[in-house]
Amino acid sequence: MLKHTPLNATHRELGAKMVDFGGWDMPVNFGSQIEEHHAVRAGCGLFDVSHMLPLDIKGANARAFLRRLVANNVDKLLVPGKALYSCMLNEAGGVIDDLIIYFMDENWFRLVVNAGSAEKDLAWIEKCNTDWGMGLTLIPRRDLAMIAIQGPDATRVLNEALPGVDSLTASLKPFSAAAMGEMLIARTGYTGENGFEAMVLAKSAPFFWKALMEAGGKPIGLGARDTLRLEAGMNLYGQDMDETTSPLESGLAWTVDLKTERDFVGRKALESSEVTQQLVGLVLLDKGVLRSHQKVFTKNGGGEITSGTFSPTLQQSIALARIPLGIAPDDEIEVEIRDKKLRAKVVKYPFVRNGKVLI
Repeated sequence: MLKHTPLNATHRELGAKMVDFGGWDMPVNFGSQIEEHHAVRAGCGLFDVSHMLPLDIKGANARAFLRRLVANNVDKLLVPGKALYSCMLNEAGGVIDDLIIYFMDENWFRLVVNAGSAEKDLAWIEKCNTDWGMGLTLIPRRDLAMIAIQGPDATRVLNEALPGVDSLTASLKPFSAAAMGEMLIARTGYTGENGFEAMVLAKSAPFFWKALMEAGGKPIGLGARDTLRLEAGMNLYGQDMDETTSPLESGLAWTVDLKTERDFVGRKALESSEVTQQLVGLVLLDKGVLRSHQKVFTKNGGGEITSGTFSPTLQQSIALARIPLGIAPDDEIEVEIRDKKLRAKVVKYPFVRNGKVLI
């Protein structure tokens, strides 16, 4: 049986097309996927991301535990509400998951992990907690719903839906969060636009969603979420990286702290491995559509598209691809599409941020 978010009935009332997304019954669109994409770039879109798992880690050793667990350095988190993006690696340096860590206080950190890997992540974290003798309490917060409010009009929509919240959001910087009772409002997102991700009690989610819609937010499905995140050059776990790939070959070297002497799971493997590949952006020059797993041919050898789509903003096909080192922006490569080799240009991603085309 598929799992349901607290907003499942709301989506069905709105006429959403529902699909099986990693075992969750989720809306792929509420009408036109293209219109939903443009609604986020031009106004404000609402996303149900309650399938993702908030996980509270509590105890005196919480910071020490996370220092060892993830590749980025949680010692950067000094102010309550501050957030950090990181990969959690296995001993071979492969990516178990990418996640966001929120610093609540010295005895309490909150992780948000991907839906498809939530159970695997939880088992890994529990194992590390036991093996390292940390004595931490792990609390999966399935009592919370998550709603993303994204787009240039997101601040106005949120402030109108929650009168008085502007006293918190006005000074909230990107990758920071503030608590409002049981609610946590973060300046984070997966679209490349201004916006927020709000964690609220599950029972309150339908009322909050309705208030956001009444303020002008448009419901957006998974289809537009994927085209938006790809335009923004944001990795998708399971496509652009996984347990067989290193963050150093996935465009995520900036999330790995190798400058300090802090030891973490996977560090030795990263330091001893030879980086031979890179993640780049592609724009298709010929007619066609780039899709994941298509073969890429370069002067330095072969590669593969990890994520590809037709970009509604650019009106052409774009992709992320893992290819050999030595290929630079503006170089031309070839992509095999339906047994034909089509021309594509290497570009530096992101393709679009804050409504602006960057390539």
